[in-house]
Amino acid sequence: MISMMGSLLRLELLYPQRSNRPDGVRLKRLHVGFFLVRPAKTAFLGEVSVSGRAIAPPLDPSKYKGQAGKVAVVGGCREYTGAPYFAAISALKIGADLSHIFCTKDAATVIKSYSPELIVHPILEESYNIRDEEKEQISGKVLAEIDKWLERFDCLVVGPGLGRDPFLLGCVGQIMSHARQRNVPIVVDGDGLFLITDNPDLVIGYHLAVLTPNINEYKRLVKKVLNCEVKDQDAHQELQLLAKRIGGVTIMRKGNSDLISDGDIVKSVSQYGSPRRCGGQGDILSGSVAVFVSWARQHSSAADQMNPTVMGCMAGSVLLRKAASLAFASKRRSTLTSDIIELLGRSLEEISPAC
Repeated sequence: MISMMGSLLRLELLYPQRSNRPDGVRLKRLHVGFFLVRPAKTAFLGEVSVSGRAIAPPLDPSKYKGQAGKVAVVGGCREYTGAPYFAAISALKIGADLSHIFCTKDAATVIKSYSPELIVHPILEESYNIRDEEKEQISGKVLAEIDKWLERFDCLVVGPGLGRDPFLLGCVGQIMSHARQRNVPIVVDGDGLFLITDNPDLVIGYHLAVLTPNINEYKRLVKKVLNCEVKDQDAHQELQLLAKRIGGVTIMRKGNSDLISDGDIVKSVSQYGSPRRCGGQGDILSGSVAVFVSWARQHSSAADQMNPTVMGCMAGSVLLRKAASLAFASKRRSTLTSDIIELLGRSLEEISPAC
């Protein structure tokens, strides 16, 4: 007996066995295993191109540092140092020129030790580290420091490894408001979505905001905004309505197929990926989307038919799935997020050659 489960083929054997039934026979089911099935390659670049060109810019010796993208990640605390690293290093691996991380002081040294390629700012604070009477002053210092940088960034990623400390989340909410005032695109993932679910006004009506919830984060968002439970049979319509209710932000609902909507259109990415669900792949996606959104905005024009944030989400989803597929083909069950990151460059090169 053969059945399909996404990209997996399930094989079971049925064989007769004696029983007390009138016919004396019953069928015994034996599970044999799961096998990967690769679908035929599809042309997926067309919808993430602008006027016939891929949104990934070609490398040009006349360009200078920073023109291919400057991305910043706001996240990283005592408990979580891997997530902001994954997001920030993925941005570099795809082709951004500069990648920053704004994190707590406890996380900074650890993150710096992962890679010398990242610019790490240890400016955030958590409640345990400060007295109540200091909070207003420290919050002002954090905002003053990050304001020096905001206008330099092409996109902000908020949430990877952020944690849920109330004071820290309050500071990050103000950072998002300042970024919004400066029209800096914001990709919100992880604990940033926890902040948004409690304070949707931070992104309502901001067309340069991208939310990338997994299924549980999406359920909480639907419950908060639409005041109902998730209905998988109406997934496209529900996502479109949710994006509209939040004022036209772009939402990527991650899953077996990634659904993307800005309230006007709904796109789906079902490219073959990997059955291995190691932690950190969402962080790769948030960093990837940040880069592609910045590139799509650079290349977009009034004649373009698709929202740059939607294009950025589609490109990020396709790239992650391709890199995950290549990593799994080599590493199988032992595939880790770091294995996928190492294949981002090769995957993008196959999609859009650098030169």
